Amino acid sequence: MTGHPALADPAIMAHVRAAAARSGSSFLWGMRILPKPRRDAMYAIYAFCREVDDIADEGGTKSEKLAQLDGWRAEIDRLYAGAPKRIVAKALKPAVDNFALAQEDFLAIIEGMEMDAREKMRAPDLPTLDRYCQCVAGAVGLLSIRAFGATESPARALALALGSALQLTNILRDLAEDAQMGRLYLPREHLQARSIHSADPEVVLQHPALPLVCADVAAMARDYFDQVATLLTRCRRRPLRPAIVMMMIYQRVLNRLLARGWANLDQPVVVTKLEKIWLAARYGIF
Repeated sequence: MTGHPALADPAIMAHVRAAAARSGSSFLWGMRILPKPRRDAMYAIYAFCREVDDIADEGGTKSEKLAQLDGWRAEIDRLYAGAPKRIVAKALKPAVDNFALAQEDFLAIIEGMEMDAREKMRAPDLPTLDRYCQCVAGAVGLLSIRAFGATESPARALALALGSALQLTNILRDLAEDAQMGRLYLPREHLQARSIHSADPEVVLQHPALPLVCADVAAMARDYFDQVATLLTRCRRRPLRPAIVMMMIYQRVLNRLLARGWANLDQPVVVTKLEKIWLAARYGIF
């Protein structure tokens, strides 16, 4: 970023900040430590992600959801042409101008939401799951590191690895919730390796081999977290402080999922607000 940063209209930013605050997402804890232009960029990115995610998850027919996502694709085109119409896209414009956010990353996020909207995701193969993680989480990471100011080459690989780690942790955390929507993100290869040959969420979640599959997926997530830790040694840590805070929160979630086990999927696994404050202070201020 050079010169004075472009600023969004205060009313527009109030809208996206309020949307972020209502969500209560762990995503927000790493954002609080950023300077205002970078923080506002992240709030706008988060608001965009919430809007397209809600299209994929909420009611409506497949054709209606795909039409709405196509509408967002057209809006991203308008944003990069300098003439956004929607309030969230208007909030994104200063972020795009200030931090050279890549259009392809927004389009990848929309692609990920289309994967959910086109059909109920059930036991995807590993290449499909990998692409899904890269779209719905990795692309967010790529936008984020630009907003953070992490410009070195290894930061890109870090963002993709962290995105996969966070998304796999979410998949394990949300097994029961996803099943209620008819979705099952556990990879087909891992299910079949444990002699589970159904893709029906209800059948899989009741199968005695479910803990073994979940342990396999947790091992995948831990491998990605390990990759992030290695890549951090090749990056400037200061711009990546928000990412480090997120990693620490999600590693706690993963460890607690493993400690809880898979017999009672309705038992919530949480990191308390006090813990998040401590983690933000410990890893976000140095």
